[in-house]
Amino acid sequence: MKKALIAIPSGDPAGVGPEIAAKAVASESVAQAADCVVIGDKVVMEEAIRIVKADLKLHVIQDPSNGDFREGILNLIDLENIRQEEFDYGVVSGMCGKAAYEYIVKSIQLAMAGKVDAVATPPINKEALRQGGVPFIGHTEIFGALTGTKDPLTLFETNGLRVFFLTRHVSMRAMLDMIKKDRIIDYVKRSTEVLKKLGISQGTMAVAGLNPHCGEHGLFGDEEEKEIAPAVEELKKEGYDVAGPIGADSVFHQAAEGRYNSVLSLYHDQGHIATKTLDFEKTIAITGGMPILRTSVDHGTAFDIAGKGLASPVSMIEAVLLAAKYASAYRK
Repeated sequence: MKKALIAIPSGDPAGVGPEIAAKAVASESVAQAADCVVIGDKVVMEEAIRIVKADLKLHVIQDPSNGDFREGILNLIDLENIRQEEFDYGVVSGMCGKAAYEYIVKSIQLAMAGKVDAVATPPINKEALRQGGVPFIGHTEIFGALTGTKDPLTLFETNGLRVFFLTRHVSMRAMLDMIKKDRIIDYVKRSTEVLKKLGISQGTMAVAGLNPHCGEHGLFGDEEEKEIAPAVEELKKEGYDVAGPIGADSVFHQAAEGRYNSVLSLYHDQGHIATKTLDFEKTIAITGGMPILRTSVDHGTAFDIAGKGLASPVSMIEAVLLAAKYASAYRK
């Protein structure tokens, strides 16, 4: 069977992205599951290979079709956008932020052109992006804009537990104003389509409750009665296989045990705590609703250990494996 071809933009050069990209390409599990093309800077990737002591030979290419995908080869599209005399590990830099953005842009172009099957991203730094004049705050916004996707969905997966997010980077106070029937209906419908694109068409999606014990019929809050339950009932009438609201203290465990194919978390930490407690390093983000498949590590640039070879590659490896797992279904 032909392996999926995964693009890996190497992340912020001053962070651990190049190191974990090199470690991932060198790993046996990735070599067996996928062919990889790294987008980065030759000088930075050469140093990353040296730092992590990976048994890899760098092969610079212009296009994925020129790749040498034998084990032990790191295929690199070199954008030559790092000035070595201005580079240092662990330092927020506009040069590095701009370079990281350009790696992402190239990976999106390759995926949109069908030259790679998916993109798996290491971390970038929001402050470095801003210093580099990049008009986006993070990966999701970049991918959304460059693929023409108005509101990309975030899906976390770890050990079979899948979690969507109704709200993410907003305050708790603002989040409460966003728990509305129409929004829940819209997100369940779009999340269902994302699952279908990943090849998951069977099973029930659960909607998490917001308040303790789902509000106890209004004793601890009325969002469940006024917004969440009516949304679930309307979705059921339209034929969607959905359940809820289900108490957040049990729904994630039940989904991890296989009762539900996914959970709609109502806010950022509700779902993040559940997935990362289950398995921190293997919690992988999937950006859904786009014409291309993108997976990502869910950790930062780790400037404090960058350049030291200490960064764990587990999350990067898992992001590549997950991209390879879903690439075939997503293309269809």
